[in-house]
Amino acid sequence: MLIKLNNFKGKKVVITGHTGFKGSWLSLWLHSLNAKILGISNSNREKFSNFSLFNLKDKIIDKNIDLRKFNKLKKVIKRFKPDYIFHLAAQAIVKKSFEDPKKTWESNTMATINLLESLKVLKKQCVVVMITSDKVYKNLEIKRGYKENDLLGGHDPYSASKASADIAIKSYSESFFNNSNIKIVIARAGNVIGGGDWSEGRLIPDCMRSCLKNKKVFIRSPNSTRPWQHVLDVLYGYLTLALKLKNNSSISGNAFNFGPSGYNFRVLKVVKLMKKEWNKLDYKILKIKNFKESKLLKLNSSKSKKILKWKCFLNIRTSVLFTVKWYKSFSNNKCNVENLSIKQIKEFQKKLY
Repeated sequence: MLIKLNNFKGKKVVITGHTGFKGSWLSLWLHSLNAKILGISNSNREKFSNFSLFNLKDKIIDKNIDLRKFNKLKKVIKRFKPDYIFHLAAQAIVKKSFEDPKKTWESNTMATINLLESLKVLKKQCVVVMITSDKVYKNLEIKRGYKENDLLGGHDPYSASKASADIAIKSYSESFFNNSNIKIVIARAGNVIGGGDWSEGRLIPDCMRSCLKNKKVFIRSPNSTRPWQHVLDVLYGYLTLALKLKNNSSISGNAFNFGPSGYNFRVLKVVKLMKKEWNKLDYKILKIKNFKESKLLKLNSSKSKKILKWKCFLNIRTSVLFTVKWYKSFSNNKCNVENLSIKQIKEFQKKLY
């Protein structure tokens, strides 16, 4: 039986990285569920960010705080006294991690440790979902999906920093929050797509940006495969995981994978699906030297399916359709994407029950 999301009504929820792609969608969704939300982030409040397009400043409490600043973070957590925390803040771009590895480690590992330290001030029960990445696994590019107990690692600074954060979370859970009022779980998801992701170096945003600017996009790894899934599928996993943990302490300290079942689509296949929905997409395959990126990555989500009854409710074609429709709407009428996003959330919820 699927967990009812209306249990978030009236609950106090902290979302770190609420101005980012996944964080903004999560904020909009939880607002529609009548949760009381406090967002923590130090970036991305530009005019055409989802934070602005969704009018989140009028819907939630917005705190402009750098998670690397421990004292400020601890203070706001202590004052708000959250029932739930979703930690999504991160430097999430592989390419940027090569350009500034120090900042990547600080943002992904040390900021996570700062949040974990901040939890010690809470006296009430709090459920914490720490989002890391599918890239935390030591990727040997094997065909089977990685399970939660597989070896962690990472070649590039982004993957390694997220794996390090993952280890730190597990350590804090066992060392400081075992049988306490703080319950922590780790969520690892695959490549998430959807409207409003403007990150450079990511396939979907690069393609959609090229359409908006009428420019050709260059594809660097056409044969790589990824566990593509829509942002709403992944966020539903995070939400159900939080509600499950609320009433089931036995899963505290556990990690859960959220990835699509079956075949992983190649980059070029996804590009062609996008072009089918928006014919103005023009692309060219590009060869890049001295840039190592995993070509094969797959998650085994059987644990989430068994314990949470979770699955992807949107297949890859529907996910691409939802995504391209969002960017086309943005192109035609930027003020309309909030309504479209709420409509997509409602359409998704209808598939649940």
